[in-house]
Amino acid sequence: MQNDLSKRLFTFSVSVIKFVRTLPFQVEYKVINYQLIKSATSAGANYEEAQAGISKADFTNKVRIALKEMKETNYWLRIIKEIIDPSSVDIENLTSLIDESLALNKILGSIVTRSKNT
Repeated sequence: MQNDLSKRLFTFSVSVIKFVRTLPFQVEYKVINYQLIKSATSAGANYEEAQAGISKADFTNKVRIALKEMKETNYWLRIIKEIIDPSSVDIENLTSLIDESLALNKILGSIVTRSKNT
């Protein structure tokens, strides 16, 4: 059974994939698209793995990896925002993805902090 954060990370990953499909086909986007999809989906996958952690340390490590991947996702989204022609993409959707990545960063960071302190 998925918890709320698992569902949120899954939905975010799907949203990123759908957003990437709308980006231009220029050379630089090939690398960015690959890295963005990889990091966004990895964050959710690592959080899912954390749910089956065999120890507290294993759980914390997987959530820490999910946090690192979400930070990378935010980086790639900000790169896109800086280089994209605003008329070629849904800027509102991009801004929403950036905001959600920041919110997920905070949630995952909080879990890591609480896990280290207990």
